Amino acid sequence: MKREIAYTSTVWVSGAATLCLIATMLPGLTFETWEGGAVAVLLITANAVLWPILSRLTFPFLAFMFGAGALIFNGLALWVAAGTVPGVAADGPSLTIFSTGMAAVITLVSGILTIDDDAAYYRSVFAAVRHRRKVRDAGRRRGVIVLEVDGLSERALRRALERGYMPTLAGWLGRGTHKLKHWETDLSSQSGASQAGILHGKNEDIPAFRWVEKESNNRIMTFNAMSAATTLEGRISSGRGLLAVNGGSRTNIFSGDAKDSVLTYSRIRNLREFYAESWDSFYSVPYNLAQVVVLSIWEMILEIRSRARQWRKGAPMFSRGWTYLIARAIANAFLREVTTYIVAGDIIAGQVDIVYATYLGYDEVAHHSGVDDLDTYNALRQLDRRFARIDMARALAPRPYLIAILSDHGQTKGVTFKQLYGFTLEGLVRRLLPERTRLYYDLDAGLDPFSQLLTEPLQRTGGSILRQVRRFNVRRTREDRPVSAKDANIIVLASGNLGLVYFTQWAERLTYEQIMKAYPDMIPGLSQHPGIGFIVVRTEGRGTVAIGSKGVHYLAEGGIEGEDPLRSYGKHAVQHLLRTDGFRHAPDILVMGKYDPEKDEAVSFEELIGVHGGLGGDQSRPFLLYPSEWDLEGEDIVGAEKLHAALKRCIEGSEAGLTRQGTEAEGCRLTRP
Repeated sequence: MKREIAYTSTVWVSGAATLCLIATMLPGLTFETWEGGAVAVLLITANAVLWPILSRLTFPFLAFMFGAGALIFNGLALWVAAGTVPGVAADGPSLTIFSTGMAAVITLVSGILTIDDDAAYYRSVFAAVRHRRKVRDAGRRRGVIVLEVDGLSERALRRALERGYMPTLAGWLGRGTHKLKHWETDLSSQSGASQAGILHGKNEDIPAFRWVEKESNNRIMTFNAMSAATTLEGRISSGRGLLAVNGGSRTNIFSGDAKDSVLTYSRIRNLREFYAESWDSFYSVPYNLAQVVVLSIWEMILEIRSRARQWRKGAPMFSRGWTYLIARAIANAFLREVTTYIVAGDIIAGQVDIVYATYLGYDEVAHHSGVDDLDTYNALRQLDRRFARIDMARALAPRPYLIAILSDHGQTKGVTFKQLYGFTLEGLVRRLLPERTRLYYDLDAGLDPFSQLLTEPLQRTGGSILRQVRRFNVRRTREDRPVSAKDANIIVLASGNLGLVYFTQWAERLTYEQIMKAYPDMIPGLSQHPGIGFIVVRTEGRGTVAIGSKGVHYLAEGGIEGEDPLRSYGKHAVQHLLRTDGFRHAPDILVMGKYDPEKDEAVSFEELIGVHGGLGGDQSRPFLLYPSEWDLEGEDIVGAEKLHAALKRCIEGSEAGLTRQGTEAEGCRLTRP
């Protein structure tokens, strides 16, 4: 009790001092006496008590303010104090500056006071859980928490462990509670395909991050679109996903058939629902949002610093735009904090048997800063601290929980096609076509799927303006008249170093012979370009082939003519290419950017320096850090569907492990001391 009183008093005194300090710097904010400032702080502190009521009453407004409502209420509280406390005056920009400054100081002071003590954090989580959820007594039946780090390869993780950036995970490995291994993704080494396979056990007909469905009037499916995620889950769900039995999905693209889903992209229909799902767990605590806003601002500062550092070093610079500042803050601060809070609450409540949650921030940072940059290691350091909090929450749980951590894919160091040759993959394809051929392309690196939650309100209210801006940009960068996907003769798409070319005048997939007849320069021009490793097409006589600049690999027959174009792309390259070739929505020409194993560098068709989506290097080698009692050391996991099967067997065995001694799950023997 004494500790809580001292903590509250310190924060309160800090707030009073902040008011006085701001008053000396802002012309619109004055305090004639110290007592007046103290009373003002007391009134403002009451905002914390009223926050749950205020946020409920003004929820639609708060949703579209993306959390800034906490700061606005602080400003309103000061305005009320100025009108009721003698000697206090506030007007103009002082209200806004005060709100941000007050949140920053309280966040800083609270952080300093709790550096070695997370008690305040867990009291907050525990209070929220007790107030809104019934804590479940599951006896000794164990639950499982699976945490996904988007985009982190096994090799990058090992570097972070060796350099001391992730002491929590290093401690688990050092004590022998966990083991670390890699697994191999499918050809489409990106989150959508991997999560579909991991959570639902099925990722067929997902050839890339974006692809064309000719039978649907050349519709382009992309994981950045909420409607696409919902449609795709309907296709892949069998009702028996990884989370189907009393599971919880947190901050994922797909639900894994969980009935309890929070911040799950395929289940969210609008921005208001995005906030509503997590309100009980996070927003109802008064200063959570204020803290996240400050952390988000800090992430923006780090991003600006990263750009300046790259400029000084002469490193490749790409136009990230102001939207990326927001996207980075969302992924690496907002979603990170909300996800950690919700998962800690899941553990303390003990209601769910398995939770799967995704952390998106590392992938965003590595794309733009690089896979071996100080920025990315700092992102991992922050993640490690959140894993420590989740680990510590197990001490408050009514049942035991195991923790596993994995990644959905890795990233390979990249250099962009445009940077090397002065034009994009679309530009190369256009050079190989007759004049006036109608071509549509999408090579935009984009943001993580949750960025749609930011852009959707703008598209609804200012869609015509956004369309005009995009049309203007297209006209400025292309000489020909822009066309829509449904009116194009050819569509060119990109997913990292994976390119897809569709000839949309034909409903069926074209063969090598048909392409050579219609566009005789296309196949030679693509396969001989120095930035392209190989292309894949179907032939009428010899099945599917991979064509490089110095050789051909007959995938269906197994023969090689000249130099093998697949020699640098991994021992399972043929398996991955043949599987993708069998997809209904496979492209007419699959294009793979060159991978140089000596430099460990892939040529990207997107403007990113951390690359994934195709084959080559670490992008196909994510990691699995799993409890030591899961005997997976000898299992070669190739493909997300196989990882799904292994996880499901191990999780089912773990749940029974303390109630039926000696139980072993087929394919995942549980080893016990």
